[in-house]
Amino acid sequence: MKTIKDLDIKNKNVIIRCDFNVPIQDGKIVDDTRIQGALETIKYAISKNAKVILLSHLGKVKEERDKEKNTLAPVSKRLEELLSKKVLFIENTDFEEVKKQVASLKQGDICLLENTRFYDLDGKMESGNDERLAKFYASLGDVFINDAFGTMHRSHASNVGITNYIPSGIGFLVEKEISKISSVFCPDKPFIVILGGAKVKDKVGVIEKFAPKCDKILIGGAMALTFLKAEGYEIGSSVCDEESLSFCSKMLSKYPDKLVLPVDFGTTKVFEESTPIYKDITDIELDDYALDIGPQTVENFKNQLQQAHTVLWNGPLGMYEFASFKKGTKEILLALKDHNDTIKAVIGGGDTVACAMENHLEDDIYHLSTGGGATLKYLENETLEGIEAIKRNESR
Repeated sequence: MKTIKDLDIKNKNVIIRCDFNVPIQDGKIVDDTRIQGALETIKYAISKNAKVILLSHLGKVKEERDKEKNTLAPVSKRLEELLSKKVLFIENTDFEEVKKQVASLKQGDICLLENTRFYDLDGKMESGNDERLAKFYASLGDVFINDAFGTMHRSHASNVGITNYIPSGIGFLVEKEISKISSVFCPDKPFIVILGGAKVKDKVGVIEKFAPKCDKILIGGAMALTFLKAEGYEIGSSVCDEESLSFCSKMLSKYPDKLVLPVDFGTTKVFEESTPIYKDITDIELDDYALDIGPQTVENFKNQLQQAHTVLWNGPLGMYEFASFKKGTKEILLALKDHNDTIKAVIGGGDTVACAMENHLEDDIYHLSTGGGATLKYLENETLEGIEAIKRNESR
């Protein structure tokens, strides 16, 4: 698959699809990790004297009032700081006005267009992969580079439709994601999978794909409660993915020696920030919420990881939104750090990666993926809509 280095971009107009879907509170960026991740590709294009046109979405835009909180204006300012270079922010979404402003740029200049999902207010042009919008984006440049791994599982106008009209390739971030995530397809053994998060149904594809290949699957988060309920345990008021109970029963029957479930939990009587009360799984009461794995489970998981050489992890092991129920996730991350000389760990899922970043572990983990849903889809299918679009472009 062609990368930005394989395409002639010198003195060209280069459109780069980035993932600037960053958390913003009161107009200020809380975490700029995704912006930082795009810099290598952007700087490379500038070094080739390209005119750089950046595209990205931010949040969901379902009604007019969503525009105010989901403007990319703060991203433009942060880009200027990181690049030490003027970034023209084009907030007007009228096709002709955008073309006019892009044309005003000189080679080596850079601009950021307003949130691609603003066009979803006009018949879902972006998320519906509207041909007219895709052609408009293509008309702005000579070459298209997809460097937004987090959206590559979606067939949108700004990442898939555009590839029908101009030469296309991937950026350095996407190249890195594909290379590092792909390492789990032929893993060094022992190979352990860690799964957390809320719903079993979101992980069905990953479980079915990797259960035959891995040595153990350690299950935490709310999805562990669904497996435990399938085994007949009382889980109290905890979240349960009812429609996945039969799947859990089937997996427990098929892989009884591979699935490792929690034996204790941090619980609370109120679904809010509170001090955890640790209980054995056999002691959960009807009004308990089990919101984190307990200390015995943490030790069990650590023991399983001691011999591992490859780890794939998706989803937090506790209710990450509550600080007091992050402990299990943090403890297992620190265990991976302690064994980073022997364990190649690939971690995906926003909350799990955020926890690693909060604890400054980015240099101690083999790979922290910028994708959430995209990472899961790539793990399941070993390809994504955006990847297939680039491959079709190459064959033309």
